[in-house]
Amino acid sequence: MNGLPAVPTLTPAPDRTADPDGCLAEALRTEQAHLADLYAHLDAARARALRTLATLGREAGPGGTHQARLERELRAAEAVRHAARLDAVERGLCFGRLDHGDGTVRHIGRIGLVDDRDGAYEPLLIDWRAPAARPFYTATPVEPGGVVRRRHLRTRGRTLVGLDDEALDLERLAEHDRRTLVGEAALLAALGRERTGRMRTAVATLQTEQDRVIRAPLPGALVVQGGPGTGKTVTALHRAAYLLYTHRALLERRGVLVVGPNPAFLRYIDQVLPALGETEVVLRTVGELFPGVRATAPDAPAAAVVKGDAGMAEVVRRAVEAHQALPAGELRFGEHLGLSRRVCAGARDAARGLCLPHNRARAFFLRAVLDALAVEQALALGRPYDEEEARYAPRELWEQSAIRARLDALWPILTPYQVVDRLLSDPALLAVAAPGLTPAERAAVLRPAGSPWTTGDIPLLDEAAELLGEDPGSARARARAAGRALDEELDYAEGVLTLAGLRDDATDVTLNADLLAERFRDNGPDRTTAERAAEDREWAYGHVVVDEAQELSAMDWRTVLRRVPTRSLTIVGDLAQTGSPAGSRSSWAELLDRELPGRRREVRLTVNYRTPAAIMAPAAAVLRAHSPGQEPAEAVRETAERPHTVPVPGGDYAAVLATLPAGPGTVGVIAPDDRAAALGALTVRDCKGLEFDAVVLVDPAGLLAQGWSDLYVALTRATARLTLLHHTPLPTVLAALEGAATG
Repeated sequence: MNGLPAVPTLTPAPDRTADPDGCLAEALRTEQAHLADLYAHLDAARARALRTLATLGREAGPGGTHQARLERELRAAEAVRHAARLDAVERGLCFGRLDHGDGTVRHIGRIGLVDDRDGAYEPLLIDWRAPAARPFYTATPVEPGGVVRRRHLRTRGRTLVGLDDEALDLERLAEHDRRTLVGEAALLAALGRERTGRMRTAVATLQTEQDRVIRAPLPGALVVQGGPGTGKTVTALHRAAYLLYTHRALLERRGVLVVGPNPAFLRYIDQVLPALGETEVVLRTVGELFPGVRATAPDAPAAAVVKGDAGMAEVVRRAVEAHQALPAGELRFGEHLGLSRRVCAGARDAARGLCLPHNRARAFFLRAVLDALAVEQALALGRPYDEEEARYAPRELWEQSAIRARLDALWPILTPYQVVDRLLSDPALLAVAAPGLTPAERAAVLRPAGSPWTTGDIPLLDEAAELLGEDPGSARARARAAGRALDEELDYAEGVLTLAGLRDDATDVTLNADLLAERFRDNGPDRTTAERAAEDREWAYGHVVVDEAQELSAMDWRTVLRRVPTRSLTIVGDLAQTGSPAGSRSSWAELLDRELPGRRREVRLTVNYRTPAAIMAPAAAVLRAHSPGQEPAEAVRETAERPHTVPVPGGDYAAVLATLPAGPGTVGVIAPDDRAAALGALTVRDCKGLEFDAVVLVDPAGLLAQGWSDLYVALTRATARLTLLHHTPLPTVLAALEGAATG
């Protein structure tokens, strides 16, 4: 296999369903008793958490000192998080057991539980992320690491419904234990189950190469290249849960951001992390990373390429600077008062030289031109321009509406929405800001003012927000309007942050005085870290997971990386599945080295656990035909059912779809972009990252015309059955299917 690790053998254990010796029944009784004890401890822990919340609720209120209120807030927040974790692990609390050669038995589950009844604090359940649990994922018959038996427990609710055993060191396994080996390979059983429309956790069936990714160190960017069915998404999510467990003091305060390819994908995965006991996670598409905007519509390919190019950062900068205008000639304010273009240019250049965001630098520009006006006014009136005059004259001039309006026009307060909307709708501004674009490229991005935001606009808005900053004058005005009480709360909050050591570096903006003071004022429900992070564009996450990362443009990456100044990321994707015209197809180095020089390490997932070999065969043929340098992941599942082809004379796909039997499990209908809406089908973009028991693929030739990677992605979404409907001959690369298994 060209140096790749050997494919694991997924062989069922001998059939022991008859259980002539009653060993299975005995094992089930023993494990059920232990499971009942675990749930009793979970219930007790949950009751304690609820009592703590009730006590804190009775103590809540505006009274007490700031210190007491802060302590109560922090205790309440921790109690809420703890209760949420306990609720989330109800389903599948315990899923495994390890028997060691020295007689030690450890049960493995979603969280850790201890028996504290006698004050001994004996471990009852080991958290799957703890070092002691790692052999559950890494032990093999060749390297058992002291483990003689690994047992997988299958539960329904709080009831044990089955056991699956693997003997890893048969020589050291006691005779009684040898006779109680039962069940089938756990991974094989899990893969054979029907899909439900939601991604399940894989915590009970993670494989060794996936475990290495999950437990890799936190610092730096880990790039996980994996073909269809290699489990890269579920591996990345379990890595997020592992990192939150291992580095809780850091990541629970900062949170983790998961960036996915589309809203359907986020709905598909949204229960995985809560089920693993983690709630401090924000799930977003790139189109949702700018608070207040939810963009789902993609750009046309030509526009996507232009907007996604890294050079658009400079275009947005020039667009902002274009609003820092100079008068055509002298600005006159009456007979004796005026501003020359030279004075305005000097003030503008000085303000730009401060390297501050536009809205903050505006104050320096205004002060410079108002000072110049005040000097001219003093001279005209024959008054000395002394310290007293310098203190009051500029302010008096600013209060004159005619002067204020004309100076506002030279350096206005701007919002990101104003800058980007004008840039994309004003041909003159676009020509000034983007002189390097061709006429065709400018035409591709121009649109009417006020058009709905697209996914490609979000990085431009984010770039503009970074260049503009907030208007400090307005912020101060809001603070003054709130009164002295707010100032006192802010001062106190600043002191608390310093004393608590929560300002550990200059880039840590996860908890600031404004947020802390707001929590003092808010008597409503506690907001989690994830809730606060989702509302704050400048939030610095502790770790970011990017799935289907090959789809991100250079500008998308700028937006994502702005949210993780530590550059701690898990980046998962497959370059062969790139569908975005602005994404990357050649290498991760080309995509990431500009932004992550020297901070990137790459690993590969090589085994396709999801896609049956019969379905993967035509997909692999597509990959080899169009990208000879890429090797498909090795499929390890076999099914009796082969792909079906169904000719559709005349192309009446709707009629044929209505007659197809639904079959068991989930069914995904995937069609070319120009047919999907009429058929109620998914586009390839919609189904990125998803899987279905059965896939009906409409018009393979049409999908290939969109790009070979679209056909490749569509062919690899099925876990059991694949049907291809076609009204023209199948593409040459799929011709072997035609007539071979026609439905």
